[in-house]
Order: sequence, then C-alpha cells, then structure tokens
Amino acid sequence: MKPQRHPMLRTLWFSTGVVLVLLSPLVGAIPGPGGIFVFAAGLALMLQNSQRAKRVFVDAKRRWPKFGHYADMGLRRPSAARRRARDRELAPDGPPLTFRQRLAEMLAPPKNDRPR
Repeated sequence: MKPQRHPMLRTLWFSTGVVLVLLSPLVGAIPGPGGIFVFAAGLALMLQNSQRAKRVFVDAKRRWPKFGHYADMGLRRPSAARRRARDRELAPDGPPLTFRQRLAEMLAPPKNDRPR
C-alpha cells in the first residue's frame, strides 16, 4: 500500500503535470519526439495525483478502447500486461510467430474486453 502524501504535495505534483501537458505542444514544435514524452510525463503525474483525472481517463478509455489500449501501453500499466498475457493464452497454438506478427499482436487492442 502506498504511503499517503501530504495534500499540498499532491496539488503541487498535479499542477506540475498540468503545466507539462500544456507545454507539450511547444516542446513538440522542436524537431524530435520531445512533445510526446513531455505529454506522457504530465499525464502520468496527473493520473497519480488526482482521483477526478483517473475517472475522466477511465471514461475516455471506455468510450475509445483503442486510445485506452495505447495509453495503457505507454504508461506501462500492469493491467494492460495481464490482458496481453490473457490474450496470448487464448490464442490457438500454431507455427511460431514471426517478429512482425508478434509486433502486430503487441500493438493491437485487446480482443477480449468485457462488454460495458
């Protein structure tokens, strides 16, 4: 279980995440993929420090499952890893997969999501 942070620290970290998300388009204007990483860091800080942000994120994942799949992969969520492992167990046995097939399988959204 995580130790509770002081409310002021949570507010500071959440505010830092908001600033990073707002700065990501400016950093994205610089050549290179920097804006993506700045956005991801800001989103992670926001999700770790705000229950409301988590609820909005879950609602977005339910509405747009493909977005949710890629967001889970980017945030390295354990639940996403469990879903991928479950999909692999349900897959029929056959010849070994090529690198491209494994990559396509890893990037594809999960097929066994529960109906909502």
